[in-house]
Amino acid sequence: MANATAKAGGSRKTAWLIALLVILVAAVAAVNVYLLLDQRGSAQASEAEAAPVEAPSPIFVRVDPFTVNLQSEQYSDRLLYVGLTLKVGDETTQRILEEHLPLVRSRLLLLFSEQFDEDLIAPGGRRALAEEVLRLFDEPLTQPQPELAVQEVLFTEFIVQ
Repeated sequence: MANATAKAGGSRKTAWLIALLVILVAAVAAVNVYLLLDQRGSAQASEAEAAPVEAPSPIFVRVDPFTVNLQSEQYSDRLLYVGLTLKVGDETTQRILEEHLPLVRSRLLLLFSEQFDEDLIAPGGRRALAEEVLRLFDEPLTQPQPELAVQEVLFTEFIVQ
């Protein structure tokens, strides 16, 4: 009888060991499946992030070249021949500038004719002039007017003579 009790206790231990082993194997399998699915999700996210992002097409407004007299302390007649293009941020700004191009040209003409030739020839002179041109668009061209998104002034032609 003692032998039967020992035999029954031994089979219980074996059953418990087998059950514990099955639970352990199931847990390891579940962790592996989770990690495998997580890696696939990361790989798909990386592929989505790695996909090339198309930059929006830039919008430019061309201002025809013109010639203005410059202020000069050394020479009597100095001329500036300048052509520029404005890089704008949206189509609304492009449309407003094109509709009011005579006014834009007039403001540019007045600004350029107030410049001294020495300032334009000096290093950084053109960059400073470009910043002044950008400030011209702080004043509205018409009422009411949405804020203009003029991003950059690009000189396409620039001769001081």
